[in-house]
Amino acid sequence: MLQPPLKALWVFEAVVRLGSFRIAAEELCVSQSAVSHQIKHLEQWFGKPLFDRTGSRPKIMPGGEMLAQELRVSFLDIGAACQRARADSSEQTLVIAAIPSIAICWLIPRLEQFRSKYPDITISVVYAIHGQQVDFGAVDLAFVFSESPPDKPNIQADLFLSGTSVPVVSPALFERLDKSNVQSAVLDAGLLHDTNLDGWRDWFTESGATQTPTISGPIFEDFSLLRAAALSGQGVALCPISIIASDVLSHQLVPLSTISVQENYSYYLTHRESGEAAKIEAIDAFKGWVFSVRDNEPDVSNFLSVNF
Repeated sequence: MLQPPLKALWVFEAVVRLGSFRIAAEELCVSQSAVSHQIKHLEQWFGKPLFDRTGSRPKIMPGGEMLAQELRVSFLDIGAACQRARADSSEQTLVIAAIPSIAICWLIPRLEQFRSKYPDITISVVYAIHGQQVDFGAVDLAFVFSESPPDKPNIQADLFLSGTSVPVVSPALFERLDKSNVQSAVLDAGLLHDTNLDGWRDWFTESGATQTPTISGPIFEDFSLLRAAALSGQGVALCPISIIASDVLSHQLVPLSTISVQENYSYYLTHRESGEAAKIEAIDAFKGWVFSVRDNEPDVSNFLSVNF
């Protein structure tokens, strides 16, 4: 007999547990149509429908709830077995998820310090996607950017860096700007954006503009691309001062104004509570190192020099 489709069973358990195709799709980070496809695949394998689709929303058929409960227990057993296998490794590995801004501008340039101090701890760095939930079944720690600390069971969140952002340009572009008026200088430099245009609207409001100008200019998918465009002199970008501190201190980027936005957003270091002694020790070592490095670096706000 053919083995049951495990991926489809995983999707089925999520749909029943969450009571929604849409919410299951969000948890699994797939489209709703992909969830529907997996459910249809599973129904073909069973040779019968698993959901009653006559109403406004699918309803689990008799027997389906018990199947989902048994699958849930089995998946938990699989997860526990995998965790035990990871814990049995003689070499500790920390999986750290970081959004691109933290990974490229802060963590990776300093990571050799941690590796030198803790040679027995292997680091695996993966991307965290802003706005998507972190899977702490596969990740030990995660750097995230949010308006408030993540509030989830068994997840600890520590404030890491401020998200306060100011407009910055390359030194060459700065020299070409008319510095008699900051709003005009920003517009003359040319606006650079990430996928959220609200930042510039908020900045012009904070700067006292009586009317928000047309928000135009190229859009970059993430902060790393936005920063690269600013470094190459393509325009002015709103960047978190804590993230581009080294660029400011090395005179690769120049603040155009101390008027800031996104003061209510912050970077947080989050981690799951582990019951494994070795894993707890490795997480504590990384956290201790991260915050020690942060606390011993110069406060870039003391170096902001704006000629307006």
